[in-house]
Amino acid sequence: MKIATFNVNGIKARYETVSAWLRDDAPDVAVLQEIKSMDEAFPREVAEDAGYELHTHGQKGFNGVALLSKTPLEDVTRGLPGDDEDEQARYIEGTVIGEQGAVRICGLYLPNGNPAPGPKYDYKLDWMARLEARARVLLAEETPFLMTGDFNVIPDARDAANPKVWETDALGLPQTRAAWRRLLNLGLTEAFRTRTQGAGHYSFWDYQAGAWNRNDGIRIDHFLLSPAVADRMTDCTIQSDMRGRDKPSDHVPVWLDLDI
Repeated sequence: MKIATFNVNGIKARYETVSAWLRDDAPDVAVLQEIKSMDEAFPREVAEDAGYELHTHGQKGFNGVALLSKTPLEDVTRGLPGDDEDEQARYIEGTVIGEQGAVRICGLYLPNGNPAPGPKYDYKLDWMARLEARARVLLAEETPFLMTGDFNVIPDARDAANPKVWETDALGLPQTRAAWRRLLNLGLTEAFRTRTQGAGHYSFWDYQAGAWNRNDGIRIDHFLLSPAVADRMTDCTIQSDMRGRDKPSDHVPVWLDLDI
């Protein structure tokens, strides 16, 4: 089973890009972020014409996440537990059934957190604490699961072309990285780093200042796997060529291959 996460930076702005990607690259499950669309306004034909079941958790003009699957998803839920007053559309879960087992897919768009310090950064850290709490529940239930999406976290210096630039940014602050490590220390596996080491591997390049042409990128789109899912992983790759296509997002897809 091939699962891909992709921050599309606006489904309407990226309509043709996403349509072609679903048709030509054909992930079994696609986890989208920043759809920037209310549920009722999402162009469903993007998914349905390519043979996908679609579930969205949208918000007008901002945020928004979606799950697309070639096989039916079970028990789809929306919103990260822990704060009933949080109205931002950043989290969706659903269970996909493979030939050899089921996986709970947790799709997320973690808050950016800038400017930091400040209320937006406080919200980011609180959101990460809630994500950790959700992971603890799933682990206690022995549910095979993965968490994937745009984490807005640069795990370490290898994951930025210019690490110094990000030392005071919410994506790379020590508190952010500490919250990330707490997730890993629960026993989760960061999929990409089990297959690829070293610097120079990025999933985001800003639209400004020729960042793509200079490969001035950062790696902020991740897969975290529970132990049962990590045992099923066969590969994890970044589809960096997408950044050079017509009307690209500033992010590119990251792919996870599972033997299920």
